[in-house]
Amino acid sequence: MNKIVMAFFIAVFSITTQAQNKALPDFTELVEKQGPAVVNISTTQTLRGMERGAQPFPFDEDDPMADLFRRFFPRQPGMPGVPRDFESRSLGSGFIISADGFILTNAHVVDSADEILVRLTDKREFKAKVIGADKRTDVALIKIVASNLPTVRMGDPGMLKVGEWVVAIGSPFGFDNSVTAGIVSAKGRSLPQENFVPFLQTDVAINPGNSGGPLFNMKGEVVGINSQIYSRSGGFMGISFAIPIDVAMDIQNQLKTSGKVRRGRIGVVIQEVTRDLAESFGMNKPQGAAVNAVERGGPAEKAGVEPGDVILKFDGKPVGNSSDLPRIVGTTKPGMKVSIQVWRSGSTRELTIVVGETPEDKSLTRNGKSRRPIEQPANRLGLVVSELSNEQKRVLRLNSGLLVEDIRGNAVHADLQPGDIILALIARGESSEVRSVDQFNKLLAQFDKAASITLLVKRGDLQTFVTIKGLSEKKAE
Repeated sequence: MNKIVMAFFIAVFSITTQAQNKALPDFTELVEKQGPAVVNISTTQTLRGMERGAQPFPFDEDDPMADLFRRFFPRQPGMPGVPRDFESRSLGSGFIISADGFILTNAHVVDSADEILVRLTDKREFKAKVIGADKRTDVALIKIVASNLPTVRMGDPGMLKVGEWVVAIGSPFGFDNSVTAGIVSAKGRSLPQENFVPFLQTDVAINPGNSGGPLFNMKGEVVGINSQIYSRSGGFMGISFAIPIDVAMDIQNQLKTSGKVRRGRIGVVIQEVTRDLAESFGMNKPQGAAVNAVERGGPAEKAGVEPGDVILKFDGKPVGNSSDLPRIVGTTKPGMKVSIQVWRSGSTRELTIVVGETPEDKSLTRNGKSRRPIEQPANRLGLVVSELSNEQKRVLRLNSGLLVEDIRGNAVHADLQPGDIILALIARGESSEVRSVDQFNKLLAQFDKAASITLLVKRGDLQTFVTIKGLSEKKAE
């Protein structure tokens, strides 16, 4: 009898083990077939300094912390610690999309590089040149002189499901062809100051050096380019973001054809429609993009768009959230005549607009100072703020101010909203114009926890005062 019971338990254990093994994914075939098309990219930039008595760089060039240090504290000529003719090196990843040597990577990987070196898995090395790079989407196309190269297969990010397994191959901290796996955590994720990319969020381990590498689905197809991480330490903390490959391929097609990217624009400043705003507008549910300001003489004004309108559809495409509108408009060919649906005074209206063109970004240069922040920290008010661009200042007719990008969980005043523009800080009978993030944080650092301050805020066409009583214990950095 004991033998029968023992046999029964052995059989159950065997079946359970087989079921568990069957449920676990096997990435070996994917890595064997697609790994050779993933490359390591190393760049060199020469910084020319004339300072006497410069101190040595605090990290060896091979130290993984060197890359992180450069990201947060980029050195420029004339600054302490920059010797004459200093050579800065960085690492990234990429993947081959054509057998004749075209490679996709991140724009920030090759930004300002004097020399780009591509290394294949078979140890061959090639010097590469930049065909074109687009900072707004962080996509770059580079080229090496070679033939019969292994290439990746492209997938459809739209077919991805949240919870689906995905795999990254890259060179974290310089460790070539490292493989990490995880799942899709979310789709269509919006990030502060990243209006043109509906990011794929994953929990795949991504670290410095993975940037520009491919994200594969279980069919071995590329569905994204690993671009950013959210981190408080500089290393992976469970959240990473990838650029959908369909967005990247559209960008690379334009870069390959003309060396630049053309995007549509309509000349409006928008914000998210909250539940409170929807109720005040007489809408059944929060949706669309609320128009705060309209550029004088711009496409939107010519079409009849007014401040206070809520854009619900653009060229027949629904605008569920305000972050949808820049993507839809940006992918619309400049010069096209399209219809837009707006909510105004309790009803919808149909307007026709001729799409304008977004001014071209300055091309990547040897003296560029661009860098990719891994995280935007919140200040003592629980706010993530950014300085207004020249275009925003022109549209809003402002000389200065800070845009509220995000409100974190420790925000001390709920009346502030993303899209608000902070113009001034008033306290102790004195008013200080808000000019930069650093200056604003220094102003906040002067007050103790029990302090009461007032902010002059621009919201749409109106200006209002918001009083805040009590600040976070955390001092602004």
